[in-house]
Amino acid sequence: MRKNYVIIFVFLFTFLGCEKDDICVETTTPNLIIKFYDNDDPTAIKQVTGLTVWADLKDSIYVDKSLDSISIPLNLNENFSKYIVESNNIKDTIKFTYNRNDIFVSRSCGYKTIFENFQIESNTTNWIKNISIINSTIDNEKAAHIYIFH
Repeated sequence: MRKNYVIIFVFLFTFLGCEKDDICVETTTPNLIIKFYDNDDPTAIKQVTGLTVWADLKDSIYVDKSLDSISIPLNLNENFSKYIVESNNIKDTIKFTYNRNDIFVSRSCGYKTIFENFQIESNTTNWIKNISIINSTIDNEKAAHIYIFH
């Protein structure tokens, strides 16, 4: 009989002491999605060869790639991000400005940042001919936010 009480006690202690695992399955802070298009035919997607991308004073995100779209993070601590985008050793600098809006997602995920009023403050035009903002609110990664024509 005592043996049964011990087993019941261990069983209850084990399962009553458990906590729910907090695993974040929701999307968090989105990256900026950029698609590259042909400047001569604005409806045609055009790969960039020798693409290297890095944030100002940071390590490279892409190095010598051939891609038709990229995903880059925006600065969570400032209301701007500055990126150098290089194609075949020709560099262009783009400065993005935005307003940050921190939203509580859940206990497991914490906060995510939504970027609103997204604008291009300045850019150089060495190999990039034009930039078009498709969505001025960066709140997901389902579609491109800007198009770059080259």
